[in-house]
Order: sequence, then structure tokens, then C-alpha cells
Amino acid sequence: MNNRRRLTGVVTSNRMTKTVVVEVKRSFRHPLYRKVVHASNKMMAQDDLGCREGDVVTIVESKPLSHSKRWVVEAIVQRYG
Repeated sequence: MNNRRRLTGVVTSNRMTKTVVVEVKRSFRHPLYRKVVHASNKMMAQDDLGCREGDVVTIVESKPLSHSKRWVVEAIVQRYG
């Protein structure tokens, strides 16, 4: 296994050719106020597996593939529906 970061998220858009938008949600406790904070990031990822909206996928870091793509879909964890 390598040192690349792997994140799990939900596909929110697959309208582009071979590109999907994956929303990664995370929760953490605020360091000062100790309240639970929910944050999310949307990342573009290269899709060679044919993901659909709503699929839960694992994405992995890669070299820059375009202006906004730095992630690749590694596996489809769960199909939507």
C-alpha cells in the first residue's frame, strides 16, 4: 500500500465526461469551544468506473490531471438504489 490519502464520499454530479463531483463529509470537535462541527468538501475526481449520482465511492490522491482534478475514483463502495 502507498501513502496516498483515501477518502470516502457521495457522488453528487456525473454530468461531465469521465469526471464526477464527490462530496466528502467530516465531523470534528472544535478545539476551543468543544462543539461538534460538520464540514464538507466537494472534489472533482477522474471516473473510469462509471459512477452514478448517489453512489458511495472511495477516492485516492493522484497527480494533477487537469486544472481542478487531483483525485481518482478507486472503488465504488455502495451503489445508489
